[in-house]
Amino acid sequence: MATQAIPAKAREVRLASHVTDVATEANFDIVEVEVREPGEGEVVVRYDYLQVTAVMQDLMHEDADLPMPTYKVGEPLWGFAVGKVVASNSPDLAVGDDVQGMNGWQEYAVGPAQSFWKLDPNLFPTPQHYLTQGPTAYHGIVDIAQVKEGDTVFVSGAAGGVGSLAGQIAKCLGARVIGSAGSQKKIDYLVNELGFDAAFSYKKGKVVDNLRKLAPEGIDVFFDVVGGEQFEAAIQAAAQDARFALCGALSGQAGNGDGAFPRLDIMHAIVRQIQIRPFATYHTPEQIWAWQQSFSKWLKEGKFVFPHTVVNGGMKKAPAALLNLLRGKHSGNVLVKLT
Repeated sequence: MATQAIPAKAREVRLASHVTDVATEANFDIVEVEVREPGEGEVVVRYDYLQVTAVMQDLMHEDADLPMPTYKVGEPLWGFAVGKVVASNSPDLAVGDDVQGMNGWQEYAVGPAQSFWKLDPNLFPTPQHYLTQGPTAYHGIVDIAQVKEGDTVFVSGAAGGVGSLAGQIAKCLGARVIGSAGSQKKIDYLVNELGFDAAFSYKKGKVVDNLRKLAPEGIDVFFDVVGGEQFEAAIQAAAQDARFALCGALSGQAGNGDGAFPRLDIMHAIVRQIQIRPFATYHTPEQIWAWQQSFSKWLKEGKFVFPHTVVNGGMKKAPAALLNLLRGKHSGNVLVKLT
């Protein structure tokens, strides 16, 4: 068995209690567990980076109705992470291979080699580039909204993990892109770093007024991760035959807000013939492959930026990283550096 030095114990994060309102530090337990020896066909992986996403708070609810496994009290949380194989009892993975796994809320993971994905070192500049919400953004923009050259696209929550990718994907397809965010710093980030054509603060003035000013001919596509007022405003500012790709409702996810229940101006939607297309991404191999190929190509062509925030401090900082993400304190895809 090939191996590197492995500690006897390592940390993992478990769900201490279900979330009833909004997540707090009390909902997490950070514990030390033994790192067992790998069995036949198994490997040991030391995770280097963990990705945290807003949906993780939903998975902490006891009655979460989502197309993915929810978290269980007393068990480790799951999430995507990248790291290196440090011990191998399998011919499929060697010590030193970069891999991705789904059980990332632990410093060391032990399991069958086939439960990890070997990373192609030629696809992206770093293993961290695999930790994005790109499949969701790509599927929503390309397959659901069917963005085409010349479209005017409005992305709500544009500085977040999904929105920051969705806007850039739309730009690569030849669209004019407008984004909303909650601070001037994020607005500058969208325009100056990610290449959005325009951006505005949803906290200043009416959203519909901002949209009508920036898109006087109307918006052809709305990629929504927020819901609430921004959905209602997009209806009013929609062009004829606009397509709405509904990805999330962040304004309704924290504190039992009513953002998940926006009012729909039915007559306006009828007159404009707006197509409302809610969607979920199941991360099928086809969805992942389509995103990774386009992402790699656009990066190499200099057309795309990897929007991300790295939180240092190891596993003990992971719960706070998620909580701060939910509070809007981070931009792009949020990664926790574990080593």
